[in-house]
Amino acid sequence: MFSNRTRLFIGTIFLLSLIILVDKQRYELASLALMMLVLLGWDYIKQGTLVVAARYFHHKEYDKAERSLAEIFRPEWLRKNRRGYYEFLMGGICLQKQDYKDAGEHYEIAAQYPLRSVNDHVAALVHVANISIRLGNFKKAKAYLQLTEKHNEKINAKMKDVIKRLHEELKNKR
Repeated sequence: MFSNRTRLFIGTIFLLSLIILVDKQRYELASLALMMLVLLGWDYIKQGTLVVAARYFHHKEYDKAERSLAEIFRPEWLRKNRRGYYEFLMGGICLQKQDYKDAGEHYEIAAQYPLRSVNDHVAALVHVANISIRLGNFKKAKAYLQLTEKHNEKINAKMKDVIKRLHEELKNKR
């Protein structure tokens, strides 16, 4: 929820508080400051700067979003639902940079994790299918479009239309 800069500032305050409280022999309060430091570190490991990056991404500030995502030390340590969203955002950033190969890889990983909604999950699958069509990998595109069919009753009309157009495009390419 915080940027790394904010985490560092808050962590410094808690560390100074810890030092002062131990010096004053206020061990109960010192343990509270230590607990807050641990929670701050745990939050960084499990959530990272994803919320800040998502805010930038939704405001179409892709450079800032990418820098914010780059602050995440180990994406594989994020919570499951956060890891999927991390990969989803990275895929979107790669699409904006027209790096289709990396975008496809990120969306493939995102589709393996739980996302915010069924629409987001299907969107990741559709992105992989679309990129695969563009890169000429029609078998892969067909496989990913088939994965979207099991969610057909839960997705919105816009997504159904996109899937229909991809099916038609895939039919025309063969």
